[in-house]
Amino acid sequence: MPLDKSAQKIQRMFDSVAPKYDFLNHFLSLGIDRSWRRKTARFVSDSISELPDDAPILDVCCGTGDLCFTFERQLTGKRQVFGIDFSEKMLEIANRKSGAKNIGIVFQRGDAMNLPFEDNTFAAVSNAFGLRNTSDTQCSLSEMYRVCRKGGTVAVLEFSVPTVPLIRQCYLLYFRFILPVISRCFSKGSGDAYHYLPASVLGFDTPQQLVSRMEETGLTDCRIVPMTFGIVSLSLGRKG
Repeated sequence: MPLDKSAQKIQRMFDSVAPKYDFLNHFLSLGIDRSWRRKTARFVSDSISELPDDAPILDVCCGTGDLCFTFERQLTGKRQVFGIDFSEKMLEIANRKSGAKNIGIVFQRGDAMNLPFEDNTFAAVSNAFGLRNTSDTQCSLSEMYRVCRKGGTVAVLEFSVPTVPLIRQCYLLYFRFILPVISRCFSKGSGDAYHYLPASVLGFDTPQQLVSRMEETGLTDCRIVPMTFGIVSLSLGRKG
């Protein structure tokens, strides 16, 4: 049975998990998620180093803003960073964190499939662990392509299933059975979200399929950067 990825369901699910979202992400990944974001920011930063500094960066499905903050640190304030998400509760936390850090990241509510920005605006457009939650992957990628400026980078960081048999088996065991149980112990209402997580990952594109989609939008020089034995993969493309 296809997963229900209606806007109402996804928004309600992420609103419910928002208060414990950061803690669970760090705890359930043993803190490795921080290194995934740092590597993503580094790859993106290097890929747009030749573009003017006044071209900003957009993170789509930004959640509580962790990748936005990583971009800010990586770029040392050289570029304005924007984050967009349609979960109000997630954005409340992102704005609270931004205020505490006294960082001028612009967070706003919006739809990944209808981004409220002009064409050719951003030096880079990223999406970390959110693309598989949209009801139309190709539409979301097309929107990311649209708002990216010529010579800019589109980057998607997503979970992927390792290909090495032993690692794959351990990964699937943890993902399907252990992770939902642990998450339920720590946060009331998060169980549904973390049961949804493995189903959404296993039902989503492989990195190779995702890159094919990116190429269909018009992106060139597409490549895949596996991380942590292929547990996650960063897919990058350039807008020519």
